[in-house]
Amino acid sequence: MPLSSRQMTQRKSSARRLALLAPMIALSLGACGVDRAATNSIIPASDYRENHPIVMAEAPTSLDIFPSPRHMDRATEMRLREFAAEYRANGVGQIEVLFPQGASNEPTLRGALPEIRKALAAGGASGYLSVGSYPPSQPSAASPIRVAFRSLKARVSGRCGEWPTDLASAGSLEGWQNRPYWNYGCAYQSMIATQTADARDLVAPRAETSIDVEMRRRAIEKVRSGADPGTSWKVTNTSLGGIGN
Repeated sequence: MPLSSRQMTQRKSSARRLALLAPMIALSLGACGVDRAATNSIIPASDYRENHPIVMAEAPTSLDIFPSPRHMDRATEMRLREFAAEYRANGVGQIEVLFPQGASNEPTLRGALPEIRKALAAGGASGYLSVGSYPPSQPSAASPIRVAFRSLKARVSGRCGEWPTDLASAGSLEGWQNRPYWNYGCAYQSMIATQTADARDLVAPRAETSIDVEMRRRAIEKVRSGADPGTSWKVTNTSLGGIGN
């Protein structure tokens, strides 16, 4: 049966719409397939910050000293003063003074306890000292006096150098998953934790210090007078041949 002119027009219109929609549908389906494949192959299943997180824990801070048999020398006294200042800033509990048990120089070292107490008090740590002993690794060798206290430190929660899986994966397909190996990033996290002087800085930033009033006044006066408020540094080059003449 022949079609009318109106039916012919409707069929042509439907064919044109299908011809326009077909490329768009194919393009969208192809884009979805490419996006899914790229996502699964790039994003790793784990991160080194999750495998080896930095945590805060109390850990010992120690100082080994070799005082002079007759008196406390100046170098050892300055080390103890600096140690006492660090204890005042970050220390928890008491300061322990540990002598090497059974060492050949133990009697001589125990005579330095009053001088150690005096040096620590000069550095600001004048509280009660806990006196004890520790087993030296070589009793016949000269062993130090160990002064220690506990403080809050940053450290990695686990141990580095552990290899629970085989990187080569000779007997399985585990190493073919394009994921970071277990020990990856542990040394980096340990370095950051060790170099952190105050572990609390990893939790929150420090409070702002007071402004430099003199510096601000000088800058404002220069701006009011139309001068440059910046600091002008003068560099003088010296000839190496003229030194000592």
